[in-house]
Amino acid sequence: MILVTGATGNIGRQVTAQLLDAGVPVRVLTRDPDSARLPEGVQVAGGDLLAPNTMATALHDVEAVFLMWPFPTAEPAPALFDVLRKHARRIVFLSSGAIRDDLDEQAEPIGRLHADVERAIEQSGMEWTFLRPHGFARNTLSWAPQIRAGDTVRGAYGTAAMTLLHELDIASVAARALIENEHAGRRYILTGPQILTQVEQVHILGDAIGRPLHWEEISPGAARQQMLAWLPASVVDVVLNGYAHMVTEPGPITSTVEETTGVPARTFQKWATDHAHEFR
Repeated sequence: MILVTGATGNIGRQVTAQLLDAGVPVRVLTRDPDSARLPEGVQVAGGDLLAPNTMATALHDVEAVFLMWPFPTAEPAPALFDVLRKHARRIVFLSSGAIRDDLDEQAEPIGRLHADVERAIEQSGMEWTFLRPHGFARNTLSWAPQIRAGDTVRGAYGTAAMTLLHELDIASVAARALIENEHAGRRYILTGPQILTQVEQVHILGDAIGRPLHWEEISPGAARQQMLAWLPASVVDVVLNGYAHMVTEPGPITSTVEETTGVPARTFQKWATDHAHEFR
């Protein structure tokens, strides 16, 4: 039995589906079981990660846990992992590519949060696998309102170059790590198979929806105001600083998805085709 957290989100839902396809018993944790819409065959258990004493039913006979961290700090981690280790043997954590192993103290908040959670998992004594994705293809959905309204995407640092991951590939690696033994103690750096600038991403989205799209460069200050409509200021600043850095130093590219699953990582073109309806 595998317990999946965050199963109503994009990645957690895909992890759940792939485990079911592999014939593995799956249980999902949710604070509101009555409202969860999940595939047939999934067990649904109530519980709250912030209140580990509510998770007894969810953890019954569980072998492994897929964990997405929903909190702004790592403060709840020790109490949660103290409960998890009494039931489950293995934890697969969706961490962050923002972590830098060459730093004793992480320089930016996203990396610092996930590094703190990783450290707490290591100290728990459980078997672990850390997934560190770089660049979610789904983040380009932030352009969807502009694309539905016209043919121009306005943003800063159009030449920032990065790899973008299809959520199906993240879920595929997670599913392997949950059901196979050889992934214990591994930190997997996950990327897409190509490095693309933001300008190139916009052109690919245009091909997917069947009409040309164009990038319009705006100032970082104007982009910041635009992004504040859907992101907190602290996250906006991290994202813009990251884009500025990737103008001269593109994001990394790895073959980890293919090495782990035996299947090459999906391209951004594939993701754009799969999600074209969300931009129309």
